[in-house]
Amino acid sequence: MVKLSVNIVTFNSESDIADCLRSLEHQTFRDFRTHIFDNASSDETLSLIEPFDADVIRSTVNTGFCRAHNELVRRFPAEYVLFLNPDTVLRPEFLEELVRALDARPDAASASGKLLRMDGKTIDSTGIIMLRSQRHLDRGAGEPDRGQYDQPGEIFGPSGAAALYRQKALEDVAIDGQYFDEDFFAYREDADLAWRCRLFGWISIYVPAAVARHRRRVTPERRSELPNLINYHSVKNRFLLRMNNMTGSLYRRDFWLITRRDAEVIGYVLLREWSSIPALTYIARHFVRLWGKRRSIQARVRIDRGKLESWFGHVE
Repeated sequence: MVKLSVNIVTFNSESDIADCLRSLEHQTFRDFRTHIFDNASSDETLSLIEPFDADVIRSTVNTGFCRAHNELVRRFPAEYVLFLNPDTVLRPEFLEELVRALDARPDAASASGKLLRMDGKTIDSTGIIMLRSQRHLDRGAGEPDRGQYDQPGEIFGPSGAAALYRQKALEDVAIDGQYFDEDFFAYREDADLAWRCRLFGWISIYVPAAVARHRRRVTPERRSELPNLINYHSVKNRFLLRMNNMTGSLYRRDFWLITRRDAEVIGYVLLREWSSIPALTYIARHFVRLWGKRRSIQARVRIDRGKLESWFGHVE
């Protein structure tokens, strides 16, 4: 068994996948195997994958990002798992730096490198930050990279574009056998997994020596240009994220900030984004099942509540 599984989910990824796989061929760390789950691509993705040494699962339907990655983790166990987007290109030392860092921190569930935009000069993510309104953002996103995030340290969790996880931690935090919550389908699932790891007592680390470039397509300022399905999942998953993870003490502390943000989201959907109205009723329609999942998660909380709340310190 290899030390590291590099798992990629593709869906019409012809513009990116070859560059991503070529960057894996040049990694200085070699004890890994690449696995790809293709979600019924209709473009040339599969033909572009063929020349590369990778295990490929071909689905006849789009199962979603979460279910596809869960299937890869189950089929290809390893000590570590890298969840990697196909629109990401890694520098040669990326895997080596992240694996070395997690080897040295057995208390860490996950690690993030420094992700830059494709220009190589602009920060994409140096880890997830949580706002008191319950929004989550990528630390440093859009800032010029001037070395301001070159110090390693602890973060809330890694962006799902290139997130290294310890499989032992994934098994520890799984809910009903799911690592990524499949109700999310796609989007915000990385924040959900990071939050659950925190609840269960794991930490996450930032490793700036591990550098990659990421072609981020989904950003708040591009919302009006995005497909309706993406915006639907974005709205739905904002409420699922809190349903799963938010503690009562955190809700009481930041009630007014959270409520104001909720009103803004609901108002926007009702006035301008009618295609996302079903997202507002998702929890009500599935309440019994989702509440059972929440109870299972909250019953296993191991972190001190005050320490958890310290991660929700940013105000917009």
